[in-house]
Amino acid sequence: MTLTTERPGMHDEAAVAAEQHTVEVRDVHKSFGSSTILNGLSVNFRDNAITTVLGPSGTGKSVLLKHIVGLLEPDAGEVRVFGENIWQVSEARRYELRTRFGVLFQDGALFGSMNIYDNVAFPLRKHTDKSEDEIREIVMDRLREVGLEQAIGKAPNEISGGMRKRAGFARALVMKPDVVLFDEPDSGLDPVRTKLLSQLIAEVHAEHGGTYIVITHDIPTARTVSDDVAVIWKGKVIHYGEAEGAFGSDDPFVRQFLAGAADGPLGMD
Repeated sequence: MTLTTERPGMHDEAAVAAEQHTVEVRDVHKSFGSSTILNGLSVNFRDNAITTVLGPSGTGKSVLLKHIVGLLEPDAGEVRVFGENIWQVSEARRYELRTRFGVLFQDGALFGSMNIYDNVAFPLRKHTDKSEDEIREIVMDRLREVGLEQAIGKAPNEISGGMRKRAGFARALVMKPDVVLFDEPDSGLDPVRTKLLSQLIAEVHAEHGGTYIVITHDIPTARTVSDDVAVIWKGKVIHYGEAEGAFGSDDPFVRQFLAGAADGPLGMD
C-alpha cells in the first residue's frame, strides 16, 4: 500500500513498499448518525517506531484507535493488523489478535477494586496459564520499569493521576505486545508530569521496540516521543512522515496546528 497524500516529509513509495507495516488502515469511513468522523482515512504505521497522531478535537483520532484495536467496525474500507483484515476473521481470531495489543487509556482505566499489583497482573491471569511466581516476576519487572514497585499494594484512588497512567502503561506491557496504543496519555497531567511520562514512553520503546501509536493534542509530547507524525483533519490523514519533516512542513494546516498559531485554515468551527 502507498500513502494517499503527497506531502513534504512523507516517505517515498519505494521506502514505504520496502517496510513492514504491522498496522494498515485503508480508505476507512465511519459515521455516527449524520456526523462523518472518518472520511476515507488511509495510513500505514511504520513498524518498530513511535507515531504520534495529531489533529483538532473531534477529527477522529480516538475513533481511529478504536478501529485499529477492533472495537469499532468501519462502514467502509479495511483495517489490517499483522497482515489480516480484522473484520474478515472470526470473533475468536479477532480476540486472539487483540492479545498482541497493549492499550493505555486516558485515565489508565484501572479496576478500582484491585490494587496496583493485581491490576497489572490481570492480563496475564486472564490470557495465560503462567504460574503466580512467573506472573510476579513479569509484573514486578514492569512496575520497576515505570517506577511503581513501591506502590503495589495501593488502590487506584490512593495514587496520583500520573501514577495511575504509569500503572496503566505497565499493564499494557505485561503481555509483551507487538503494538501499544496510547489514547491521550498526557490528558489531565501537569507539564512536568507530561514530560516525564513522554520520556518514559520513549525510554521503554527504546528498550523493547514495537509499534507505538500515540494519540495526543500535546505538541511537546509529540516532539519528545515521535519517530513519525500523522496529522488528521476532517477525517483524513493530510500529512504522514518523519517527525522532522512534520515540524518543518510548508503545509498551511500542518504548520498552523503544530505551531499552535491563530492564523491559518483551522478556525473555531
